[in-house]
Amino acid sequence: MAGTATQRLFSYGTLQLEQVQLSSFGRLLDGQADALPGFRLTMIEITDPEVIAASGTDRHPLVLPSDEAGDAVDGTVFAITDEELAAADEYEVDDYARHEVVLASGTRAWVYLSAAYSPAGS
Repeated sequence: MAGTATQRLFSYGTLQLEQVQLSSFGRLLDGQADALPGFRLTMIEITDPEVIAASGTDRHPLVLPSDEAGDAVDGTVFAITDEELAAADEYEVDDYARHEVVLASGTRAWVYLSAAYSPAGS
């Protein structure tokens, strides 16, 4: 690893896949199960051929805010370096935007949400 893991990244989708981690980061990430409260999962079609090749599919999960009390999206929080966070930014297509959130565990982490999402107060 080219640096010290100083960032937290929550993944609910393809960044949890071994082949995506190896192609994006050159290593397998260590992570812990967690959840993103207040959101729900949907699927979108990806057209970027490099992302499809890395993930093996053109159908990728995307989270959207939910009005339903108790909704949460399960996933994994990873400790990564600044360089790996930049690599994750490169991997994600324009349908996603990186936001900082607080997970169910209380951990602050980056997550890729719908690019159309605008948090309250921003």
